[in-house]
Amino acid sequence: MKSSIFAAALFSTLVLAAAPSVAGGHGGLGFGADVVNRYVWRGSDFGNAMAVQPSIHYSTGSVEVGAWSSWAINGAEGGNENDLYVSFSAGPVGITVTDYFFPTYGAGAPEFFTFEDSGPHILEVSASLSLEDMPLSLMAAFNFYGDSEDSFWIEASYDVGEIDETAVSLTVGAGNGAYTSDTDPMVASIGVNVSNDDYFASYILNPDKETSFLVVGKSF
Repeated sequence: MKSSIFAAALFSTLVLAAAPSVAGGHGGLGFGADVVNRYVWRGSDFGNAMAVQPSIHYSTGSVEVGAWSSWAINGAEGGNENDLYVSFSAGPVGITVTDYFFPTYGAGAPEFFTFEDSGPHILEVSASLSLEDMPLSLMAAFNFYGDSEDSFWIEASYDVGEIDETAVSLTVGAGNGAYTSDTDPMVASIGVNVSNDDYFASYILNPDKETSFLVVGKSF
């Protein structure tokens, strides 16, 4: 636990020190919360329960540091999570390091913990690419600490646009290790996502586990 927190803190310090000062740039403190009927992440259901997902972040220039949580309404029986992250953006490219922390380790925890040397902390580094003149964005992520399978995840998102004043997008994600039923690389999430004002919904199909989900929520 101490080593993962130290790694995240050290990375945050280095990025903040290296980030260029942006005169007149937008930033500041922000916070909010979502309420969802269930927490589905990268094709897997965490906790089989409604969840409250608060967040807080501070951004300055091209750097953002924040925290994000998901807390199941059925307490320890659900999948609870409390993450810290730091992100750096340069034009269309973004780099993020996330410390995923599962306080109810072993109770509703994700499948990372089926491996013997896994623990309540998982550190991930991810890179994203989003071009302004294209509706397509790409993301790749790799677990470099706390996951004995060193799982990776890649995802593509396509912005369809608005249909009847509702924003529509499509996502396809694939991974290996903890994300799939037999640890081999496989498409594990195909989603249709819609949002209108503070409401959002996703229909998610996981062909690897032969299951699907309908997630709806509201942002506050």
